[in-house]
Amino acid sequence: ELGIVWDTADAAFEQNLAAARAYYELHGTLAAPRHATALDRALGQWLTNIRRPGGLGKDLGRARRRAQELAAIDPDWNPRENGWTVDWQRHYAYLTQLLTGGARLADVVPGVTLHGEDVGRWLTTQRRDFSKLNEEQQRRLGKLGVKKAAQTRKAPTKAAVASGPGMGGTAFQKGLEALAQYVAREGRLPGRAHVEQLPDGKHRTGVWIANQKQRRDRLDQTQLAALAELGVDWAR
Repeated sequence: ELGIVWDTADAAFEQNLAAARAYYELHGTLAAPRHATALDRALGQWLTNIRRPGGLGKDLGRARRRAQELAAIDPDWNPRENGWTVDWQRHYAYLTQLLTGGARLADVVPGVTLHGEDVGRWLTTQRRDFSKLNEEQQRRLGKLGVKKAAQTRKAPTKAAVASGPGMGGTAFQKGLEALAQYVAREGRLPGRAHVEQLPDGKHRTGVWIANQKQRRDRLDQTQLAALAELGVDWAR
């Protein structure tokens, strides 16, 4: 009653949790970008930190309780558990808001934005790459009426997808997997000479990051968002 704080870590968490509630009230999601703020707190960075392995604390009981409090605000507060990125979750939430607010799906074209995000461009990408999405992503988009875009090209398109650096490309996926594994373990980006061991062999993760930077203009928004979420500054 006198305002004595017994645990400063819990006190800080509760303050950030209040900011998370405020953010959710406005955005309808906790898939905040890293730079997002709420109630004068660096909410985006805080959410990024707590999504990392062990980010909710070493005490399992406390971590479980905190996860439940976050899930009470947004069941999808940690999209990685569902198999997709924070960027994907944010755009999905914004598309849902647009449709709930009365917009027609046909009107959500590139250039249609919400909270500064180009939801129309994202939707176009989802239709084009629908087959690359996991089953739950397809189910959620399907409930909104989103379907796979009609194929306009055949053999050339398949060849481009097979050899390109897209999210479905083996090279990019392996590179992202290796980078995520390193960041989860070390909490930082690897040096250029670092080689990460994956179940199917070694991956020159440091060189791979440098290569992606050189081809940045050829990466799509989903790829850039995946890299940015892992702390790659030039991908933001």
